[in-house]
Amino acid sequence: MNIIVLGAGSWGTALACLLCQNGHDVTLQSWMPQQIEEMRADGENKQFLPGKKLPPGLKLTTEMSAVADAELVLFAVPSPALPDVAAQARPYLRPGVVLINVAKGFEQGGTRRLSQLLQQACPGHPCVALSGPSHAEEVAMEHPTLVAVSGAPLPVLQAVQEAFSNSYFRVYTNSDLIGVEVGGAMKNVIALCAGILDGLGMGDNAKAALMTRGLAEMTRLGLAMGAKSATFAGLTGVGDLIVTCTSRHSRNYRAGVRIGQGIPCQQVIEEMGMVVEGAYATECVHQLSRLYQVDTPISDKCYQVLYEGEDPRSAMMELMRRTYRSEEE
Repeated sequence: MNIIVLGAGSWGTALACLLCQNGHDVTLQSWMPQQIEEMRADGENKQFLPGKKLPPGLKLTTEMSAVADAELVLFAVPSPALPDVAAQARPYLRPGVVLINVAKGFEQGGTRRLSQLLQQACPGHPCVALSGPSHAEEVAMEHPTLVAVSGAPLPVLQAVQEAFSNSYFRVYTNSDLIGVEVGGAMKNVIALCAGILDGLGMGDNAKAALMTRGLAEMTRLGLAMGAKSATFAGLTGVGDLIVTCTSRHSRNYRAGVRIGQGIPCQQVIEEMGMVVEGAYATECVHQLSRLYQVDTPISDKCYQVLYEGEDPRSAMMELMRRTYRSEEE
């Protein structure tokens, strides 16, 4: 297939290499001419994915017009950039071309899921989400990785499944787009909190409890929005939650560690060098939990730490002092 990947960050680069390895005609697009020049000269993306050699057949471009030749268009840009990038791509899209989003988040400053933003920007095109426990660095090293694709009729999902799957990258189809997207976005919020706990030196017991109760929050909100409970026990729920809360590759976890160590939130986010999706998702979850009247105490405390200046240690202690209740609530 002819495939274009929009966004030459770590994830876009890793997936472009994978798709090229799978025998597709792949173009990787970046908006930064200097980045493309450096990738051509170095044979790798030293800024975002150092050490991964680019396949000889991978095409590199800064031109959005390259979208016109694509049968699959993969959006590998941070969630805040997705609406603008989709609007730029729209004039070049073939009728019926499949759009794939791999960002995990919500609308910046709003409450919509990313597939809704993509569908609004590019009406008439199948829009699917590819999500799951999948750090770009490990996919680049060809470590076994399992993800799910959701958001379109089964034949479309199966075509995407076949295009991406190989001996180390396995794709499952999933009919629950809401659950897939909510899980992918909310796990970043919980990962921020997991990093904060580790930055505070609170130990494994606390982090295990946080992940478990965070999964409960994720499931409650997802069900209120129309998701299926089984999705949160799968790859895009608990699977992605585990890897994002425990891995050194997770920028959300790493940002949380520094916040827990006392570095101001805004400074941490500015110094990360890449978008911390959990910071945006926290604001959206704060709005969604009120819209759907769902109890999300961990996410609420994350919001207060990030946006209202609450001390992380005080926030944790307030969670411990909440009114006693049943775990089944």
